Amino acid sequence: MSDDDIRALTNPAFRFVVDVDGEAQAAFTDCTLPVIEWEIEEIKEGGLNTFTHQLPGRRKGAKVTLKNGVGSSSLIDWYIETMSESFQRKPLTITLLNSQLETVMTWHVADAYPVKWTGPQLKSSENSIAIQTLEFACGEVSVSS
Repeated sequence: MSDDDIRALTNPAFRFVVDVDGEAQAAFTDCTLPVIEWEIEEIKEGGLNTFTHQLPGRRKGAKVTLKNGVGSSSLIDWYIETMSESFQRKPLTITLLNSQLETVMTWHVADAYPVKWTGPQLKSSENSIAIQTLEFACGEVSVSS
């Protein structure tokens, strides 16, 4: 496979869209997708000392992290609802796009809800955008291409 073929198959990480409950959200500077990891139950078999059986357990909890410029948005309203303990779980959809803005891969996150908000670092000596971070707990995560 040539270098040009490899480049044609790769996609930049900066073209992505985030929907919450079917509604497009603000522009994000960063999106960290969930780590899908399974617990492993180790079983030691008596008399067999060369290895340990590793059986799959439950899926560990996963989180999505989004960063964007501070401003009013429905995401912040959703987080404020969460603080009052009267909140809804909503589906998140993160879609990676190619240079022609066609869908390359989509991550569907069921039953997400905000669990952490980190405010921006404000410095009068810098000329930068105020970036906030929102973290969401995830339900079932599925991937489609």
